[in-house]
Amino acid sequence: MVLAGVVAGLACQGETALEGLTIRAEQGHANAQYNLGLMYYEGRDVPEDDAEAVKWFRMAAEQGVARAQSQLGFMYDTGEGVPQDYAEAVKWYRMAAEQGDADAQNNLGVRYAQGQGVPQDYAEAVKWYRLAAEQGHAHAQHNLGFMYDKGKVVPQNYAEAIKCRRDSPDSQGVR
Repeated sequence: MVLAGVVAGLACQGETALEGLTIRAEQGHANAQYNLGLMYYEGRDVPEDDAEAVKWFRMAAEQGVARAQSQLGFMYDTGEGVPQDYAEAVKWYRMAAEQGDADAQNNLGVRYAQGQGVPQDYAEAVKWYRLAAEQGHAHAQHNLGFMYDKGKVVPQNYAEAIKCRRDSPDSQGVR
């Protein structure tokens, strides 16, 4: 995994990878903050601690790291380490989505489709699903296919629905 290589590469002589990463994160290095947040979120080399993960994701997110913004949005979306707050999730997803983060684009589409944190708006949902799907995001491809299948904003088009779902790597043989 990339994180392991990043963490190992940050260790200086006489310090562990975790110590090296922590030092750099405390010095304000945004990517180190994001990676430290991941370590706490996943419980790698540290006890799993969602609140500590949120702290580090927020620091990186405030410096404009799209992956951190998306992850922070997810934490608010699911209520992990913070009280669940769809509006706050949407805020962070939008920042990441506007930088091209496919996970954030898909998740923002979901919030619009469900009307959570924003007024329900299928046109906005389709817009964000399409942007993520064009990057090969499997869930977005599936979600966009659903919108075609149900005729939500886009004309009902079973052929397009099947194509979107077939293009999705997790399509499970939909033809």
